[in-house]
Amino acid sequence: MKNALSAIKGIQITEKGTRLGAQNKYLFKADASANKMEIKRAVEDFFKVKVLKVHTMNYEGKLRRERSFRYGRKPDWKRAIVTLRAGDKIELE
Repeated sequence: MKNALSAIKGIQITEKGTRLGAQNKYLFKADASANKMEIKRAVEDFFKVKVLKVHTMNYEGKLRRERSFRYGRKPDWKRAIVTLRAGDKIELE
């Protein structure tokens, strides 16, 4: 079993994330190999809140052109939408 805090890489502050904040949902960038239970445990331990649901989405890394005609690729990543219990809140600074 891996460290609980290695499951989340950071919170994402985007337009969609700020709209979801009104519904008590937050966006996190998660480790690509982390599952929902690991993400839930990491958010609860780090922010001291109660998580009700976790939805995850896998994103494929985009193609990026190098200096020649070859293409490279950005890494694949995972996004997690975490729903908190009513009354709990994560302070964004």
